[in-house]
Amino acid sequence: MIQRIARSILRSYYKPVERFIQYPLGTQNDTLSYLLKHGRDTFYGREHNFREVKGDADYRARVPLIAYEDLRPYLDKVIIEKEKNVLWDTPVKWFAMSSGTTEDKSKYIPVTRESLFNGSYRAGYHMLGLYAIHHPDTSFILGKTLVMGGSQQVNRIGDGIFTGDISAILMRNLPKMVKRRRTPESIALISDWEEKLERLTEYAVQADIRAMVGVPSWTLVLLKKIVQDTGKTIPELWPRIEVFFHGGVSFLPFQEPYKKIIPVDRMSYWETYNASEGFFGVQFSPESSDLLLLLDNEVYYEFIPMEQVGNDSPETIPLEGVQVGKQYAVVISTSGGLWRYKLGDTVEFTSTDPYLFKVTGRTKQFINAFGEELIVDNAERAMEEACRLTGAKVVEYTAAPIFFDEHHNGAHEWLIEFEVSPPSLELFALQLDESLKRLNSDYEAKRSYNLSLEPPVIRAMARGTFYNWMKQRERVGGQNKVPKLSNDRKHVESLLAFVRKES
Repeated sequence: MIQRIARSILRSYYKPVERFIQYPLGTQNDTLSYLLKHGRDTFYGREHNFREVKGDADYRARVPLIAYEDLRPYLDKVIIEKEKNVLWDTPVKWFAMSSGTTEDKSKYIPVTRESLFNGSYRAGYHMLGLYAIHHPDTSFILGKTLVMGGSQQVNRIGDGIFTGDISAILMRNLPKMVKRRRTPESIALISDWEEKLERLTEYAVQADIRAMVGVPSWTLVLLKKIVQDTGKTIPELWPRIEVFFHGGVSFLPFQEPYKKIIPVDRMSYWETYNASEGFFGVQFSPESSDLLLLLDNEVYYEFIPMEQVGNDSPETIPLEGVQVGKQYAVVISTSGGLWRYKLGDTVEFTSTDPYLFKVTGRTKQFINAFGEELIVDNAERAMEEACRLTGAKVVEYTAAPIFFDEHHNGAHEWLIEFEVSPPSLELFALQLDESLKRLNSDYEAKRSYNLSLEPPVIRAMARGTFYNWMKQRERVGGQNKVPKLSNDRKHVESLLAFVRKES
């Protein structure tokens, strides 16, 4: 009886998804109207004449595109000058500290009650509904969910204003009923990584874990520790484990390690697209990892064609104008008070009925030193193919250009930590190179006859290198991610310097 009721509740979460799938453009128009209504009497809204905006085209014409650097003066008005109604017409009590891979300093992303409850939490219910509608026999809601969160450290920066990791903000504001089904907040958000692993292991081996939530890389570290400490397999410890809701990084490099550590046929892996700025996408079906764009979560979307990303005044396209197979940079307006904000992520639509997409990388995470336009999606797929063809398994990697000098043309340098090494690094480099050529015509052209781009240079890192490097930089756990591609050598040189120091 209880199981039947639980399944019915989960399936009910799918009804709003059906509505915005049926009326995607109307839903987006309603969202923009709602946002402008709440923004028109704010400092930002008055500055940009929100009251005069007549529809989406007028909105794009009147309101500028902004990056985080443009947003910061308005955040200072809230945090330092204690002004009200700066970006949104309800109080901003929380700022999520974003720990992305392309910025050295933390960003402070405003989180309002609306963006929290009508955005992130509503999207979470959509995730559960989509999963449940494809798994009518699910029972994970009757057990515990293991959550690998970020840091619980919360800093008070003003009168009733706090900053913290987005996972801490989400967990602290969850309804009590939901909290009871998840890893205790006091454990999931411990800031010290080593202590967190110990406490999570102690909790997990005694709990009826049926679902997991987290970033694949850090969750895998935890699972390996649990297996090592207990001497038992994951199915022995958690016989009813059935799903891992994951996000933050591509799951492609982790598919085989997870199948190995959780050898259970019924195990599902459900991808999400959740960031400090909002929760934007959820896997649509078990057959594909393509994400459904969430349209009723108080986010209005625009898209910049990739060929215009570097322009001073790029064209933006509303949802109705996107095309399948094209690369776009994402622009969002949200009930968190972000207005035409350049998110920094790139996507490619795979369908427009419904609107399905895949995340292909970051606007600042690419290599284009020689006109090759290499993006993270290319790198992940080429890495997977090279591993398949050589029998290798990769733990982590990062890559950057080697620039021209008087003796050599340019090349790409790949620092790779292998779990299973290939027969030779030369063979792996060859397969990686050939895969990149097949995936990226610009790369293939630049590689022709080694005229401007020589074969990739592969350097194998010792086991544990990336983990220890991230730990030294205080970037372990939570949303912290190893930068995959860089158009400069900052990260590569930092890692190589760390290796030299440790050797």
